[in-house]
Amino acid sequence: MASMWHKVQEFYDWSLQNGDKRTDPWLLVYSPVPVSVIFLSYLFIVWYGSRFMKHREPVNLKAVLIVYNFSLVCLSAYMFYEFLVTSLLANYSYLCQPVDYRNSELGLRMASVCWWFFFSKVIELLDTVFFLLRKKNNQITFLHVYHHATMIFNWWAGVKYVAGGQSFFIGMLNSFVHIVMYLYYGLAALGPRMQRYLWWKRYLTILQLLQFFGIAAHTSYNLFTDCAFPDGFNLVVFLYIVSLILLFSSFYHQTYISRKTKQT
Repeated sequence: MASMWHKVQEFYDWSLQNGDKRTDPWLLVYSPVPVSVIFLSYLFIVWYGSRFMKHREPVNLKAVLIVYNFSLVCLSAYMFYEFLVTSLLANYSYLCQPVDYRNSELGLRMASVCWWFFFSKVIELLDTVFFLLRKKNNQITFLHVYHHATMIFNWWAGVKYVAGGQSFFIGMLNSFVHIVMYLYYGLAALGPRMQRYLWWKRYLTILQLLQFFGIAAHTSYNLFTDCAFPDGFNLVVFLYIVSLILLFSSFYHQTYISRKTKQT
């Protein structure tokens, strides 16, 4: 047992010391402990939140949701711009792109937007908190919790070890999708008068699925070609994306196909 614990400590020390030296000093990056605390706190809130609100009235968060959602539209637009422009200026390959670990202007610019993308996933945990406060517990599905909880770990590892390279493609696509997604949520938060303009919710789910298929194709290509980007990261991303494809496809089928069939 002591030997096993010693190996765990050695691996932990190794994981701390072998990260990207440029990003190690940045908020929440050096150690997995802060993001683990956030993760466990999030799961506790999910578990306890509905119990806390059970005998309480839903909280009116209209103003908060309008500011929150449109702020995330702006943040997502900024990140999409940075991913796109930096990759073009640095002449990134969309087929195989190693990480640029140099302290060059463009290398640091790409690492910086990767950090912002990671931090945006921490901010987005508030989605769940707002659902709980509004007693919209039907929105807090396994898919919702799984996606939010795992993304913070995935992108902590991305910023800690591979801040750039192949990772930029995932961040760029997801930032674009989130511009559209939080725009939808922001418009919905404006009230019932906006409902007639929100007919495109179904197509938002399709856009999310197309994003996942694009990431799966991009990642799997590098699993079978010689690319100077860690295969371990590509494999983890590929398996994770497959899980999201399965979960989102199930959600789409249940929401837009099975329900429509039952109604007819």
